[in-house]
Amino acid sequence: MLARSRTSGKQLGFRPGQSTEADFVKDFSRIPKMTFWVPGSILESGLSRDVVDTLTVDPALLLIVVGSVMFLITFLGCFGALRNTICLLKMFVGLLVAILLLQIAAAFVGYFFTDTVMERTERLMMKAIERYREDQDLENAIDFIQKKFQCCGVESYKNWSRNAYFECSDTNPSLEACGVPFSCCIRLQNQTVLNTMCGYGMQQLEEKLARQDIFTIGCLDKIVWWAKHNLLLVAGLTAGLLLLEVCMIALAAVQICWIKNVLQRQERKAAQSKSQRKESLWFPPFAEFDD
Repeated sequence: MLARSRTSGKQLGFRPGQSTEADFVKDFSRIPKMTFWVPGSILESGLSRDVVDTLTVDPALLLIVVGSVMFLITFLGCFGALRNTICLLKMFVGLLVAILLLQIAAAFVGYFFTDTVMERTERLMMKAIERYREDQDLENAIDFIQKKFQCCGVESYKNWSRNAYFECSDTNPSLEACGVPFSCCIRLQNQTVLNTMCGYGMQQLEEKLARQDIFTIGCLDKIVWWAKHNLLLVAGLTAGLLLLEVCMIALAAVQICWIKNVLQRQERKAAQSKSQRKESLWFPPFAEFDD
């Protein structure tokens, strides 16, 4: 492997121990690629689940797909930069440009079609509530969101009646009927033991009474409220991600141009050496002995 790397370097005009501006571009371009490779590998290998009907409501499958795409992109970038392969670098740049355009398009759609986006998001969250208890990963994700944002349900805590286990009806034999998950409950400051039955029967109470024990505000409104009050943070993270993608595209493009220039110089040198050998073959022998 080391011998092949040295050969590849010699083919592009490197000498052992020589340092050029291309070394900086190549090494610096690997840093952002590795930042995506490592989490991509972890997501791909660490979260494996059975294939389900829909991708949007299965966090494990969604993370597997995202991790696989991240691993593929970073592999193309790192291997292309390491081996100076123009084809792989072009694929890397093309995928990043496509992702960047999709992100910009999604931002425009979300801004100009806010109502449609909110409606579809609400429908997706309702579907996730219906599948609560059926998917352990989805259940953990919903519990995390409700604890983090101190919310319950999509629009209100009574949305949990859409779930078969928490449905508030006389025909529901579940012990959790008319209840909400424990992640909706308000935890006391000195509480050390988690009461998983704290949400039982809360849907039967009015909001004023239920508010004393559980969070009654829906998670959709709470997330929108959090995004509006942390607009600078959201904008900074988005701008940082876009800037990182633009930097990777620029560095890969610079390396592609550098590789092409080196190859062109090699072709010109090869053509000159070939013409010189051809002229030496037709040079008159013993020309220095002529009068």
